[in-house]
Amino acid sequence: MKYDIIIKNGYVYNGTGSEPKKLDIAIKDDKIAKIGAIDGEAEEVINATGFCVSPGFINMLSWSVESLIEDGRSMGEIKQGVTLEVMGEGWSFGPLNDAMKLEVHKLFNSGIEYDITWTTLGEYLEFLENKGVSTNIASFIGATSVRIHELGYENRKPNDSELVKMKNLVHQAMKEGAMGLASALIYPPAFFSDLNEIVELNKVVAEYGGMYITHMRSESNKILDGIDETVAVARETGVKVEIYHLKQAGDMHWDKLDRVIEKIEKAREEGISITTDMYTYTAAGTGLQSCLPPNVQDGGEESMHTRLSTGPLREIIKNEMAHESDDWENLFVLAGPENIQIASLNNEELKPLIGKTIKEIAEAENKDPRDTIIDLILKEKGWIGCVYHLMSENNIKRQMQLPFMSFGSDAASMAPEGVFLETSTHPRAYGNFSRLLGKYVRDEKVISLENAIYKLSGLPASNLGLKDRGLLKEKYFADIAIFDINKIRDNATYDDPHQLSEGMEHVIVNGKIVLHNGKHTGATPGRFVRGPGYV
Repeated sequence: MKYDIIIKNGYVYNGTGSEPKKLDIAIKDDKIAKIGAIDGEAEEVINATGFCVSPGFINMLSWSVESLIEDGRSMGEIKQGVTLEVMGEGWSFGPLNDAMKLEVHKLFNSGIEYDITWTTLGEYLEFLENKGVSTNIASFIGATSVRIHELGYENRKPNDSELVKMKNLVHQAMKEGAMGLASALIYPPAFFSDLNEIVELNKVVAEYGGMYITHMRSESNKILDGIDETVAVARETGVKVEIYHLKQAGDMHWDKLDRVIEKIEKAREEGISITTDMYTYTAAGTGLQSCLPPNVQDGGEESMHTRLSTGPLREIIKNEMAHESDDWENLFVLAGPENIQIASLNNEELKPLIGKTIKEIAEAENKDPRDTIIDLILKEKGWIGCVYHLMSENNIKRQMQLPFMSFGSDAASMAPEGVFLETSTHPRAYGNFSRLLGKYVRDEKVISLENAIYKLSGLPASNLGLKDRGLLKEKYFADIAIFDINKIRDNATYDDPHQLSEGMEHVIVNGKIVLHNGKHTGATPGRFVRGPGYV
């Protein structure tokens, strides 16, 4: 028998959580043709002696929507063994109306230039596939995008006609191959959505067997209420639900993990299909605007700037910023100005501030940190990326042991070159998965290697309803990671994040070698992986 690739003598972890076996794997075209003792020849033979051979990893929360347009190699993720990036947290790259197309570049503020030639989510993913990407790609339709498409940035409920249009957008996306609906309820304008709106949209998702995945309304003082809301959506619609990047934000809330776990486990015992994902760091990453009350952003950026520039309103806003609230997630209080680090700015005048904390900037300018934040937002006139140090290491370790936990970077896949070096980023962009395997599996033995691989492959594939990916199994797509468990490590740090991980030797995507002996081949065999409603 003639094969394209044979992987010999590796320790094969099949993605189910079972112990490894020393086996050979033969690949023909884009599928795994045989596992076991292989009789035959191949154009390429990979000697995996001493290496772990596993399914390619699934990133449950990728923000590579723009970075893959700039560089389809997906270096940051391929060097960690990721073969499927799942996008769409609240804001997806479709559906887009004309107004949204005009504001996309300003919204993301990445410095990456491109023409928007698509309108729907399916068209965007097809655009990426046709352009050429090394990883497979998938996406949820963002509830934020659906809301902006019909309501703009207004703080109000949709009327009956608007809600029908919103549901039709979800129908279209599900038929095109969306994995389901994703919300980011902490951020305006999604913050303005009520439970009924989310339920109605998910009734559509349920028709197609999709998933609802959510950045909950609170990850701190109202985190238990956030879980209740997520479970309520599942009860009302029957959809599978997942909680994005489970965390307890702010040291005053770290002791809530026991109650969080208890509430999720109780829902699972009742038959609710609820799972979670996380990243492997104690710092979050989001915009500086998250330090502002959501109502300040009612109506969009221009309205926000007007409020921030109005003296009496500015003082009211500063007063709200100074206190934790049950009404919104105040990251200024939860982290503190000493723990909010600037990661990305496009204003050349402000770029020297990248890497500094709000406290450092405020002290240098002899300002109240709240004034510093407001002034930065007014000067930048766009997204300001920040790193927020506000989680517990002990909770990180406990969470990754949960049987329903998978992993997502919550970051873009980049390369340490070109436009990417013009801003900083969170180290999770380069190290989330390698950090799990190196720090938490090998060094600290928090979980076993076979369990970690299951949480990176078989578990998320099952949650997403993928029937032919996520496992090393005959007739499954050949998405495979081959790595040295003794050498795998993350190199990215908060101060110097643009560093690729080490220890990943070979990565195969749809039967094509993308990483060979640790070096990218330039191959771009990634495909648009479609969800359960695809027609």
